[in-house]
This record gives sequence, C-alpha cells and structure tokens, in this order.
Amino acid sequence: MFGIINYGVFFTSCIILHLTPGADTMYILGRTLSGGKNSGIVSVLGISTGVFFHTLLVAFGLSTILVKSIFVFNLIKYLGAFYLIYLGFRSILEKEKIEKDNIDTNLPRKKLLEIYKQGILTNILNPKVAIFFLAFLPQFIDESSSYGIIPFLLLGISFIITSSIYGIILVLFASKLLKGIEKTNIMKKVSGIIYIILGVMLLKAKLN
Repeated sequence: MFGIINYGVFFTSCIILHLTPGADTMYILGRTLSGGKNSGIVSVLGISTGVFFHTLLVAFGLSTILVKSIFVFNLIKYLGAFYLIYLGFRSILEKEKIEKDNIDTNLPRKKLLEIYKQGILTNILNPKVAIFFLAFLPQFIDESSSYGIIPFLLLGISFIITSSIYGIILVLFASKLLKGIEKTNIMKKVSGIIYIILGVMLLKAKLN
C-alpha cells in the first residue's frame, strides 16, 4: 500500500531497534535523570523532530551527500560531537541544585524549549542517523512505486511514533528511579558524563 512492502517486518525491526540501547536512549536517560520527567519527555519530542528531519532528507535524496562527501560527513560529525561535549561540561559545571520534590515544576517554558531544541540538534548533527535512514527505509519501498516521497514519509512517521512511545516509557521508568534520589545535582554530573561519552563516541564514527 502506497508503495510500502513488508511493513510487518519494518514494524518489528523498529521495535527491536528501539529496544537496543543507542545514543538517543542514553541522551533521553541523561535528560530525565538531570531534569526530571518533563525534561525527558521534551527531549523525546526533540529527538522525534530530528528523526522527521532525517526522513525528509532521505525522501528528497539529500542524505546521499553524506555518503558521497567525507568532508560533509566529518563536518556534521564534529559539530555534533563537540555540541554533546559542550552540553556535558555545562551540565557538570552547573551549580544550581534542584530538589527532587519540585524537579518537574520549576522548569520554565523557556528552559523546556531549550531542551527541545537540544534534542533536535543532537539528532540532526549525527550523520550516522542520516546514513542509517538512507540504508534502512528504501528496503521497505517498492522500486516501482509511483508515490514519490509518500512511502518515505509514512515509514518515517511510523518510526517516530514507535520511538516516541518507547522514549516516553523510558522517561517514566527513569523518573520513577529519580524519586528515590535526594538531590539531583549529582544526577546532573552523571548526565553530563553521559553526554561527553556520547560526544566521544560520535567522534569515532567513520564513513564506511
């Protein structure tokens, strides 16, 4: 339907991929542990927006630029890595302490918007995500399809829905764990370390 083939296999693959810990999972956990449930949910929405951006890139064939250009790949990789490392050190050095009782109530809208934007950027500035979508989505689209970008969008939206549901479940689990911690300033340091590790891992990414 709409040029999509083996949708059941695609859906199952999505679930397996979500359950396999990756950079997005670690980022969501870090955001939740350092800022609470609201922070985690907003980060999920940000990452989902980034995934939609990658879906559009694949649909319009722009992701092929990353595969063909080592310069573009490395440029995006370094921007993403240094951005994550920056977030990590900022989280570690932040002196503000947040009590567990008001961790979800003292985040202003401006702060939540900042977290949302950070979620988008961390996903967009990961060239491995773009290349993954470029290799993954076309496998489930009929080569003779005449629907243009529609099957890409439908598959991308399906991926976003399943990943968002998984992300929110992850946030709820992590926020329950957070309730047993007296002060969250320690968790900010932990989340900062997570961001730095993700940044270093991204620096090691190579164009195969």
